[in-house]
Amino acid sequence: MIDQIYTFFTLEMIYLWLNLGVLPFWLVLIIFPQSQISRVFTTSIFPTFILSSVYIYLLYTSYLGGYVFLQNFKLYLGLSEISNLFEKQSFLILFWVHFLAMNLFCAGWIVRDSQMFRMNKFIVSLPLITIYLIGPIGIILYWLIRIFYAKRISLYE
Repeated sequence: MIDQIYTFFTLEMIYLWLNLGVLPFWLVLIIFPQSQISRVFTTSIFPTFILSSVYIYLLYTSYLGGYVFLQNFKLYLGLSEISNLFEKQSFLILFWVHFLAMNLFCAGWIVRDSQMFRMNKFIVSLPLITIYLIGPIGIILYWLIRIFYAKRISLYE
């Protein structure tokens, strides 16, 4: 039975499930940020736990497949080296899980932080959608909006 599960969870299938699996979290964050569902499932440790479990599974299967993890440190040597790493599907899927987890974590933080300042959920939805699509720009956009609600600039909060 474990062999059947292992053969079902190919990298392509995991990629598909990852992309579909994060959508409910994002929809709850954007549409229902103040709901109990958002507090329990989306802004908690729950999505990070799920994505970390997938990450551990992918690390394990990569290890069994003979992937040499020490090659990952070559990404600091130049763009050509990171380009070579992205040619490997094992590295690419690990990067994608990392990217999804960090974006979802940042979005959860933004929702919690915006609730402290009683921000309008429609205004906060713009940075959340931007984070979903282009990551860091959404964080900067939220920070700019937050300045007006907090009525101060703080670089280390």
